Amino acid sequence: MAGEVENPKKTFPMALLYAVILTCLAHIIPLMAVTGAVSVDQSEWESGFMAVAAQMISGKWLKIWIEIGAVLSGIGLFEAELSSCAYQVLGMSDLGIIPKFFGARSKWFDTPWVGILISTLITLTVSRMDFTNIVASANFIYSLGMLLEFASFVWLRRKFPALKRPYKVPLGIPGLVVMCLIPSAFLVLIMVIATKIVFLVSGLMTLGAVLWQWGGVMVGGELDWYTILANV
Repeated sequence: MAGEVENPKKTFPMALLYAVILTCLAHIIPLMAVTGAVSVDQSEWESGFMAVAAQMISGKWLKIWIEIGAVLSGIGLFEAELSSCAYQVLGMSDLGIIPKFFGARSKWFDTPWVGILISTLITLTVSRMDFTNIVASANFIYSLGMLLEFASFVWLRRKFPALKRPYKVPLGIPGLVVMCLIPSAFLVLIMVIATKIVFLVSGLMTLGAVLWQWGGVMVGGELDWYTILANV
């Protein structure tokens, strides 16, 4: 991404700063409004309470408006995630990590319909799980991925310090380690407090990915799945 941004050394830090500020305000302002206008027991603060609080403050019309907004927001987030996952499957197919069939595109819309179908089927499958477990499983797998990214980030800086990069974090190895350790601690905490079903789902998916990579090396030697499946 840094290669597509003009002056990333200046743009990235400012963009992250504005994003953090706007995200905090988007959460703090509604919470301050509700806590200041509504006096209820803390036990009533559960999923969907913001809409209930809106009705208590301004009437049913505001509750309906917030619920409609929440539904549209959920649809938008789902569509964005679906598109992202579908094109990730397409990219994996183009690289030869998975068979070429998974990169098939629609003749009418030129969209990766196989990737969309797979993402939809996975979504429908996990929808049978408890919502909390779904979120926890996604966070668990995301945490594993982030830990790998942090480790790769530090290793690449140490191994190839002179490598040309579109953007280089202005810190030495000790500073990078400290910078990565702080979020890593939170990621580990998320994984430690996970439930048994989360460990099961995340463990099976992680094991499947490891076996897939290991199997490719065992079958193809130096070629691995990239070459083995290139023409499948």
